[in-house]
Amino acid sequence: MGLETLKNNPAYTNLLARRDLVCLCPHAGRSWWADRGCAEFDPVLTPEKHVLQNVMPIFAGRWKLPPRSVGIIGISMGGQGALRLAFKYPQLFPVAAGIASALDYHELYGEGTPLDDMYDSKEHCRQDTAILHIHPSQWPPHVFFCIDPEDESWYRGNDRLHEKLSALGIPHTADFTTQAGGHSWQYFDTMAEPALHFVCEGLEKESRRLL
Repeated sequence: MGLETLKNNPAYTNLLARRDLVCLCPHAGRSWWADRGCAEFDPVLTPEKHVLQNVMPIFAGRWKLPPRSVGIIGISMGGQGALRLAFKYPQLFPVAAGIASALDYHELYGEGTPLDDMYDSKEHCRQDTAILHIHPSQWPPHVFFCIDPEDESWYRGNDRLHEKLSALGIPHTADFTTQAGGHSWQYFDTMAEPALHFVCEGLEKESRRLL
């Protein structure tokens, strides 16, 4: 929700450079990356369709990356967006990572954010959250998410996601023990190494699967 990108963040950019990974950081305002119209982003094009129609083709056009060779990672608002997109489109995003993901964002409905115009009700908003887009037989094979145990606002949503994935037998990696300042950039930066390591390993496994 702070609308920051990783462009000038050494914790991430240094790791990306070291692993020779390209990274695109699209902008979409406080849209929660939903498939809903958001005045802060665009009156017609939804943020989700922007990622699918405008961002994803860049990987193939500029770097000749084949399908299933792109991972998706996000922080806070972006973390829930990354996970939800991966659950909805596992064939496009086989590797996904969410850091301090704000999964229960429906709790902000009615507090004067763009969500109030994007959804008809709090329940309507909840029905669009990541956990309700999990398919019982089709999922991204590489899923990572983490949350600082002191992140009171968003911890329960991550724990609920862990419970749902475990109940369905969907493999995933979760870190609910690392503490580094709650919902803050101190924590986000601390988790850069394990999150990007997971993404890199997942992409390497996918590349071997395609041989």
